[in-house]
Amino acid sequence: MISYKQSRQILKKSLIKIKDEYIRSDDSLNRVSSTNIISTTNYPSANNTAFDGFAVCSKDTKDLNKNNSRKFKIVGSIIPGNKPITKKIKKNDAMEIMTGGVIAKPFDTIIPIEQIIFYPNKKEAKYIVINKKIKKNMHVRFLGSDYKKNDLIIKKGTIIHPNHILALKALGIKKVKVKKKLNILFFSTGNEISNHDNIPNWKVRNSNSHYIKSLSNHFLFNFINGGILKDNHEKIFKKQIKKMFNTKIDIIITSGAVSAGKFDFVPSVIKDFKLSNFFKKVAIRPGKPILFAKIRGKQKAIFGLPGNPISSAACFRFFVQPYIMDILGVPIEKPIKAILNNSYTKNNAFTHFTKCKLKSKHDGKLVIEVLKGQESFRIQSFVSSNIWSLFPSGKSKFLKGELVDCYFPNSYNNSLI
Repeated sequence: MISYKQSRQILKKSLIKIKDEYIRSDDSLNRVSSTNIISTTNYPSANNTAFDGFAVCSKDTKDLNKNNSRKFKIVGSIIPGNKPITKKIKKNDAMEIMTGGVIAKPFDTIIPIEQIIFYPNKKEAKYIVINKKIKKNMHVRFLGSDYKKNDLIIKKGTIIHPNHILALKALGIKKVKVKKKLNILFFSTGNEISNHDNIPNWKVRNSNSHYIKSLSNHFLFNFINGGILKDNHEKIFKKQIKKMFNTKIDIIITSGAVSAGKFDFVPSVIKDFKLSNFFKKVAIRPGKPILFAKIRGKQKAIFGLPGNPISSAACFRFFVQPYIMDILGVPIEKPIKAILNNSYTKNNAFTHFTKCKLKSKHDGKLVIEVLKGQESFRIQSFVSSNIWSLFPSGKSKFLKGELVDCYFPNSYNNSLI
């Protein structure tokens, strides 16, 4: 049996390679950028106004004050989306302008509408009256002040979120180069597993496949349901692995049949293949009998997850999900640090993944409570939890007030970075 740290090192050395593809930027949600994405234009693309008001030339106001006001003739309107005015502008001319309207020379400053004095009145305005010096560039949004041409928009290895898509579309990026999604073929195992709703008490409803399928959008893979492997389906499983070599399947995941029981055939079948890397049994709770294998000479891998629901969920989160992110080139996940609100004791040699409740105190500090019911068959505490906490090996007692590493169960922590 190896440590959790050792298992992660093996996974790091066993990454499979996947290709890139170009997709439309508006279809890139939850995909991983394969390259740095660079702006091909300036944004804003021209100087424009941040307010509704009137555009004037600041030089025309340099000698104005309360005792020396002047009328500026209204010569037109600048409307967003319309071609900038090219007519000849005279001294002491003013032009009405709406938010986002392009400011063309000689205009170089904006007076907000709230500060405007109309002459002879607002209804029949032909002039505005200015009675103070107006500084240059007031309320102007400058060309390229947000993004300049060749500025970095998205770093390589970034998971693309809705805020990124907004930027890509605003900057005219039609297509982006991303990592292809991994294709994962999932099998539940065991004669006891059933897809029926009404079952006798010697059967178990199939929940693990549905849980992992529900994570596919968050953890960036295509889920393919292989169905249920019965206790005598050893040959069928072996055939499916061979079939994987000539398909687009990247990873096979099984749930159950990985321990040491009479019908736990997954390890023996996998060992029949030539493997470059392999481990079975990791010093963790829950999920000790987890298995991993990398097929030698192939860009294919296999995970054998335990059958108990919480063991399966924990092993997916702390083994499969980091493996996927490493393949996609996403930066190493950083834990959330939270204060332990109740003491926790465990076996010194084991790493524990615990179901916890994360809360924010009135002073803004994050605290976690280790929930009751940590056994791998208990799903009620999993429903009540909103965070996984990792208690590492090498220490048995964790006292109230200590900082603990936490991980979101249904999304990647790097979304906070």
